[in-house]
Amino acid sequence: MTTAAHRPATLEDVARVAGVSRSTASRVIAGTGFASPTARELVTAAVDQLGYVPNPAARALVRGGGVRLVVAVLGTSAAVLDDPYVHQVVGSAARVCTPAGVGVALHWLPFGDPRSLDQLDGDRSVCGVILVNTTEELLEAVPRSLRGRVVSIGVGSATVPSFDVDNAAGSEAVLRHLYASGRRRIAMVTGPRWLPCAQRPVQTYRRLMAEAGLPERILPGDFRAPRGRTAAGEALRRWPDIDAIYAISDDTALGVIAGLRDAGARVPGDVAVAGFDDIPLAGMTAPALTTASHPVGRIAVAAATALLDGRPAAPVTLFPSALVARASA
Repeated sequence: MTTAAHRPATLEDVARVAGVSRSTASRVIAGTGFASPTARELVTAAVDQLGYVPNPAARALVRGGGVRLVVAVLGTSAAVLDDPYVHQVVGSAARVCTPAGVGVALHWLPFGDPRSLDQLDGDRSVCGVILVNTTEELLEAVPRSLRGRVVSIGVGSATVPSFDVDNAAGSEAVLRHLYASGRRRIAMVTGPRWLPCAQRPVQTYRRLMAEAGLPERILPGDFRAPRGRTAAGEALRRWPDIDAIYAISDDTALGVIAGLRDAGARVPGDVAVAGFDDIPLAGMTAPALTTASHPVGRIAVAAATALLDGRPAAPVTLFPSALVARASA
């Protein structure tokens, strides 16, 4: 049975007949998320009554709405696609998209190429794009035809909703923890200077150091362990009295620990070390790494869900970050 002779039943039809919201009907049909037993019975009955077949991929082809969600990552080289953070985004998006019959593709956007999104423009197989490592320049270059089908993990704009971690609050929690433990000569290893979201922790660091009357000790970073290892040696040479280093990624922080050990410094005896992200390895190192949480999976799920639902999202959705105190600080 169909709702009319000319078209098959839709998810909206199922929700209307069942007397539930579209999102509830979607959860029941996909078998994900919470729904009451009553709602499940109503939705199941409506599916049977309407003869609903959850095949959004086929329907998307007919509508020209696309059957691929693209995770487009800005980076200075294609090596950015190997980043475990990017893998988490793709995997989490796939968990949302697979039940809907939508595939997930990974795409590199070369840094400095404002037209790098153009090849996605007009591609009818693309139902939406999640931008990662977003800059203001990239947002300005989003083709008009893609607007409404793009969300950002990072900085957003009036036309591109943003989903991100509150890394300013997370960084503040880590820095206050270091201060409370008696550390007063605290250095920071940053992220890439071209990445806007990486600047929020730097601003937080500078504010807290000024409030406490402590000197700023900032070293450039790139989220990678090798740079952290090098930065540790630089910090010891420039500031021999240093007693803590905060790196705004766990990979960098693990590199910092390796660099301190290279120099014969004890962690945390001589220098405390903290990171950001709470990657799985952080709790298994020796010493275990003090860090702040980064719910990458939840962020990616929210971004992908917003695209598949096709409904306007809030301009900015920030996910909380909390201190995870361990032995390194």
